Order: sequence, then structure tokens, then C-alpha cells
Amino acid sequence: MIIRRLRLQKWRLCEIEKSITQRKWFLVEQLGYLHNMNFDSDVESMRLPVTVKATKPSFLVIWIRYSSAASSPTVSLNPSGRLQQTLAGSVEVKGKSLHSGKFSTVKLNPEIAGAGRFFEFRSRFIPASIEFAQESPLCTTLLKDELKIRTVEHLLSALEAKGVDNCRIQIESESSDDREVEVPIFDGSAKEWVDAIQGVGINAAQNHDGESVEKMVAHVNKPVYVCKNDTFVAAFPALETRITCGIDFPQVPAIGCQWFSWRPIHESSFAKDIASSRTFCVYEEVERMREAGLIKGGSLDNAIVCSAEHGWMNPPLRFDDEACRHKILDLIGDLSLVSRGGNGGLPVAHIVAYKAGHALHTDLARHLTMD
Repeated sequence: MIIRRLRLQKWRLCEIEKSITQRKWFLVEQLGYLHNMNFDSDVESMRLPVTVKATKPSFLVIWIRYSSAASSPTVSLNPSGRLQQTLAGSVEVKGKSLHSGKFSTVKLNPEIAGAGRFFEFRSRFIPASIEFAQESPLCTTLLKDELKIRTVEHLLSALEAKGVDNCRIQIESESSDDREVEVPIFDGSAKEWVDAIQGVGINAAQNHDGESVEKMVAHVNKPVYVCKNDTFVAAFPALETRITCGIDFPQVPAIGCQWFSWRPIHESSFAKDIASSRTFCVYEEVERMREAGLIKGGSLDNAIVCSAEHGWMNPPLRFDDEACRHKILDLIGDLSLVSRGGNGGLPVAHIVAYKAGHALHTDLARHLTMD
């Protein structure tokens, strides 16, 4: 009887493993389909009534399955042909935070080449690096020496996209005994950060010897992906950086299923296409989030809110697909954590994300720094 039960359990485990494997490769086929889509314009927006699905396995899927055996590293650090940069001066801003509802003050300062981006809080330094990223609900948090910096993604997105490779970010909370602090949310976008950066200007950074340093950037040589249930984010080898993002809210018709593809073709691309897109939420989920201790500082002034029944509650939208664009804003900020020593964080790759959040974004960032 015992042997029979053991055989039955083994058979069940095999079936579960088979099911997981089939689901994984179905998601990979979706990724392959999206990577092979022909985007003719620099910015491509799509609104779809249903989820995009692959009709048949592509050559790319087979490539993903067997490329792990190749000898080349998954990611290599290559010269970018550009110099590391920093701010031309300091700039200070103050605002209310989204989740704690408290006010905080942030001062962005120039730094030497090779220093990278890091926070200064309570006289301690916390690098804006993936090794200090902690999973937290609805935001990205950095943790070191029991000190937390919450909701860093919008600020880091602006710094990464605008090419501020080296920056000391001083941050202070309302109370002198707080062990955690949250970056201000402003209007829910990265526009305030972009305006602050453009206002103070950017210069080439120099090291301790007064020399300029070339900026290196990560190049993805083999496909990398992470997934959970029907959500995924992947990075495919490409000649240039491109981000394709999809969201799907079937229960909220005003949002529905959207896809947006973007690439940074010139210096103003981020400010023009991405930075002003605001964070969003579903009205019917607000009470649940507040009960969980989140969005204490949330309002119609710092987020766009959509009701399943009544649609957008605080129009007009800045873009028809503003919600999808904001996901790209978040993704850039989370992948900026790949950066080390003043080099680029956002890799040269085609990054494809579907229904992904901060946890999957940072999980991909960890995979991109494993080699």
C-alpha cells in the first residue's frame, strides 16, 4: 500500500512539472511573437481587445531553449562611445509621499565619475543598486543597514533616462528618528524630476584625477526572462534599446488591453513620450490598498484613477495609453538598478513586459547582473 501511494505521488509530481513546463514555454512563445513584431515607427501604440498570443513556436523560441549552452556570457559590458555624466549643480525639491503620506526633502548633487547613483539618509550611503532592492508592494524599496528608501522608481527612471550616471541623492524625512523615508510622488509621474534635472543641467563627470571616464553599457547576448503565472518580462539581444510593454485589465473596459513600444532615439524622447505619464489605480481596489497601509498620501492629484463602471474619474489623460506608458517609466527605473560605477543601467536589448510589476522588474535586473 505504501509503495502504491509513493508511486501515485511521484506520478502527480511529474504531471505538475509537465504542466509548469508547458506553461513556461507557452509564455516564451508569446515573448518570441512580440519580439518578432515589426515596429515601423519610433513609438508604436496598440489597443487590443484580447491578449496577444503566439499561433506557433517561432525560431526565437527554439533559440531561447538551447542558447543557454552557448559559451558567450548572457550580458557583457561594452563601451557606449559616451562619457559618464553628472549634474552641473545641486537642486532641492520637497513633496508628499504616496504610501506613507509624509513629506520628504530630496537634494540631487553632482558626483565624480565612477561613484554611480546613491542615496544619503541618516549619514549612511545606500547605493541605487539591485543588491539592495527589497520586494515591497506597489513600489521599489532599497534597504541597507536597516534603513529603507521607498518608491525610488520615478526618480531613478528620470536620472537613468536623462543620462545622470553619477549622483548623490540626499533625502530627509519629517521626523529625525525615522528609519525609513519615501521619495515624493508629486503628480504621480517623473515630470518634476525631469524638470529639475533640465533646470540645473548636465556635465561630463570627472574622476579624482580630473579625467573623463567612458560610460559602459550592458549588452544582452542571450535571451533572459522571468515569469509568474501569466505575467512576464524578458530581454532579447538587439542592436538598440527598445521597450515593449503590455497591460491587461479586462474588468476595467476604459483601460482594457494595451501595448506600447518605445525606444530612446534622441535626448528628449523620455521627456516627450514617457516622463509625464502618471501612476494609475483601479477605483474598486483603493479601499483594499488603504486597509493594507498603502497609498495614505494618494489622491486624484497624484494618480489617475479608473472605475470599472464609470471609467476615468479625473480626466483628461495626457495620452490615450497613459497607463501603459507609465509601466515603461517604472520599468526604466527598476532596471536602472543594474547600473554600477556610473555605467548605464538600462541595457541594450529589446525588453518585453506583460502585466509585470516591480517584483518581476527587479527579478529580471538580478538575472542581468548574475554573470
